[in-house]
Amino acid sequence: MKIIVVSKRHGNTRSFTLGAWKRALISACILGLPVGITLGALKYFDTESDSEFLNPGSRQAWVAALNEQAQQVEQARLQTEQKLAALTMRVAELQARLVRIDALGERLTGMAHLDNGEFDFSQMPALGGPEQAIEEEHVTAPDFQATLDQLASQIEDRQQQLNTLEALLANRKLQDEVFLAGRPINKGWMSSRFGRRTDPFTGRVAWHEGVDFAGKEGSDIVAVASGVVTWSSERSGYGNLVEINHGNGYKTRYGHCKENLVKVGDVVKKGQVIALMGSSGRSTGPHVHFEVYKHGRAVDPSTYIHRASR
Repeated sequence: MKIIVVSKRHGNTRSFTLGAWKRALISACILGLPVGITLGALKYFDTESDSEFLNPGSRQAWVAALNEQAQQVEQARLQTEQKLAALTMRVAELQARLVRIDALGERLTGMAHLDNGEFDFSQMPALGGPEQAIEEEHVTAPDFQATLDQLASQIEDRQQQLNTLEALLANRKLQDEVFLAGRPINKGWMSSRFGRRTDPFTGRVAWHEGVDFAGKEGSDIVAVASGVVTWSSERSGYGNLVEINHGNGYKTRYGHCKENLVKVGDVVKKGQVIALMGSSGRSTGPHVHFEVYKHGRAVDPSTYIHRASR
């Protein structure tokens, strides 16, 4: 390899011839210079980083930052657990309310005498209809807590409405129970009406304060309405008598019984068997003498016998 050197001042030239080993030395120096500079810089910065990390103040700052982050993570975890526990309790409360509403609905179904299966509170409500697509860009996730609050409010409203309906039905059922209607027997026929008639013992015209139903001895005598038994023993002219107070100024009497099946103070229901038909007292044969009193005065029982039950 030949190198020519030109002098800038005098314009003279000089030439040098380099051997193979000289060329290799010069190439190594030229290539090794940037590598050396790079390695030196890396060593410098690495040493500075180590020095900074090994600095006690820097270590404490890193430890403090890590501790703070750990505390924040733990606080977030505790808050999440508390919110989850609160939501779990809220859902359990709503489930309990729904159970009470289902029970109340089944009770109302029975009280209203609805057809079996018309309102089945043990099954999910039937749903259906053609599917309509909704653009997803308009769908936003609802606020979970707000949704639960709205559901709780709706459940509370429905429960109050059902409680009101239950009270109305219960009141109606109570009114139906004390509503005088129907005959005091299940089998038999009317043998004597209310008012003027010929007395079967004297043959003279007399006043009959009830109606008589004749039938088979020992057949059932039933209450025409719910009430409280105020008399259940023998009474002059009636034989074995059962008297029931129905409230609102009404009471009924059932006379000439063969056997009384209730006692004073018993609460009887509409249609309940209270005695057996007989011929005790002033009677010519098996029958029941049925009287209706309104505010202490005997009235014609036919009005109540022939009117429709509620």
